Amino acid sequence: MKELQTGTGTLERAFAIIKNLSDAKAEGARVTQIAKDVGLTQATVHRTLQALVLQNVVEQDERTKHYRLSVDFFVLAARAGNPLNLREICRPVMLRLCASLGDTLFLLARSGFDAVCIDRSEGPFPIRSFTGDIGGRIALGVGQGSLAILAFLPEAERDEVIRFNVPRVRELGMFDEVYLRTEIERVRELGFAGKNTGLLEGMAGVAVPILDRDGRAVAALSVGTISARLSEDRLPTVVALLQREAESISRKINPFDPTLRRPVSSLAALSPNG
Repeated sequence: MKELQTGTGTLERAFAIIKNLSDAKAEGARVTQIAKDVGLTQATVHRTLQALVLQNVVEQDERTKHYRLSVDFFVLAARAGNPLNLREICRPVMLRLCASLGDTLFLLARSGFDAVCIDRSEGPFPIRSFTGDIGGRIALGVGQGSLAILAFLPEAERDEVIRFNVPRVRELGMFDEVYLRTEIERVRELGFAGKNTGLLEGMAGVAVPILDRDGRAVAALSVGTISARLSEDRLPTVVALLQREAESISRKINPFDPTLRRPVSSLAALSPNG
């Protein structure tokens, strides 16, 4: 972090320390390390930290003496976060892509070991998909959208999903763990999931992950179409459009959006009977 000037005000010092703690590990940081990072004296950092503790923004571990951001701080951030939820952010994007590509668009969000379709924009071609209409779900790893999400989860989390889901999809006669891991590596290398798997005859799809600020997949934008419309010549164009829009969405995501944690509950809230 850029060193602060000697005359920097109290507010600027407080925000510099908060930002530093937001980058710290889970166990927090000592006064000496914070002071070194932000370019302030230890006395100034200690005094500012004590003021932040009094405001319940920062807490100190009595055992290690490390400081970290408090739960109250995250509650405050949740209230002040981007009021738009994922569906609202993505709706104009999906309509724009649907019109420009002439194909059906899907927005999938993760729900535990599954992916849930939380929005869909219908193109002119009749298609079939694994999730079907809004609210449909499928095991992570099945279909392009859910595969794109799975591929960009943290490694340990990804392994847990694979262990849980392989028996589920094997019962459907789809694929085994070796095939799934091979596909995941391919998606991670390419940055998208896209090909005709043959699982839905005559159908093809391509999907890109929507990443949060930590590079973790929380959702996916997916195109579903007939196989003839996703040729090798057209695929790069479709991927480029999806990736550009996904990047713009990522910058607007509110990490406290309930849609990312409870997509099914969020869909129920939209129902007139919900």
